[in-house]
Amino acid sequence: MTTADRKAAARRLTDAKRVVVKVGSALLVDGDKGRLNRAWLESLAADVAALRKRGQEVILVSSGAIALGRRHLALGTGKLKLEESQAAAAVGQIRLAHAYKELLDAHGITVAQILLTLGDTEQRRRYLNARGTLNTLLALGAVPVINENDTVATAEIRYGDNDRLAARVSQMVGADCLVLLSDIDGLYTANPTADPDAQFIARVLEITPAIEAMAQGSGSDMGTGGMQTKIAAAKIALGAGCHFCIALGSVEYPLRCIEEGARCTWFVPSSTPVATRKQWIAGTLKPAGAISVDDGAVRALMAGKSLLPAGVTRAVGRFERGDTISIIGADGTEIARGICAYSDADTARIMGRKSADIEKVLGFRGRDEIVHRDDLVVLRIL
Repeated sequence: MTTADRKAAARRLTDAKRVVVKVGSALLVDGDKGRLNRAWLESLAADVAALRKRGQEVILVSSGAIALGRRHLALGTGKLKLEESQAAAAVGQIRLAHAYKELLDAHGITVAQILLTLGDTEQRRRYLNARGTLNTLLALGAVPVINENDTVATAEIRYGDNDRLAARVSQMVGADCLVLLSDIDGLYTANPTADPDAQFIARVLEITPAIEAMAQGSGSDMGTGGMQTKIAAAKIALGAGCHFCIALGSVEYPLRCIEEGARCTWFVPSSTPVATRKQWIAGTLKPAGAISVDDGAVRALMAGKSLLPAGVTRAVGRFERGDTISIIGADGTEIARGICAYSDADTARIMGRKSADIEKVLGFRGRDEIVHRDDLVVLRIL
């Protein structure tokens, strides 16, 4: 693949509306001294500022807290016990967050720190809360910096690496592109440090058993994620319709380098994030419940609008916020499916009312829509 071809492939990054960038420990921290690689981080901050200037939304998933913290606690270079890792994370996370804040502040960018555990992306209510927070931060112009909450996560509830966390975050927020900045420039047919005949792979359309067999160690002892975890992350990203890139991150201005044609491996999905999400909603085998709507609501849905409480006439079955429900027209036919923003009990209390009345009725301010159009699929065109 020529440099021109690689520049063309990089349009997946430059054209993306929402980008997630994962930064590994080996890039952020000088392995010998345990110090922050400040010059490199300054260049990444400049890259993020350039994306933001183009109108792109950016989320950073950053490792490095444990690697930074262990030096300040004099924990040496050997393998850490769980409690030592958690203590190092508590110390290092402060320094990591401060570094991001200081360097992105210089570009006029507000930084938000978010610590997640496995349960935050696996359990429905916590997933919805995390997604809502991230979407709000992005809408307000902030750059969320995410790390696994190593201080409280135990072995049973850990991702264990930020590659898969970054993929889950990309899935959660409907990102168009996920870039893993690594200590290797992409996927090879074998470990290139051990096999001189290893061939570079520029594009992957499907993760086959042969592709999985190619995944070898990353060649770094700083982080926890080798090539196998990157392939696992790629599966999640492609399943969510998100373009996925493995690129060399040790160069300064790594995102700019990708755009200028640096060699990297692109994993290309067969669908978009929105289409993938709506296929999942439409394919739900058994919706948790149903709501009936009036003719005015049916016309609004057919026109691509959200479902407001004013158009709802009845709630059927038991469902919780975040469940997929059927939307039934006046003739009893299912016309749409969507993810409901309220439980069946709350829906019954606010149905037929204006959105402005929701807070007065429920005692809290929820979404204006029962089902937002982004979470809704029309099944029957009238």
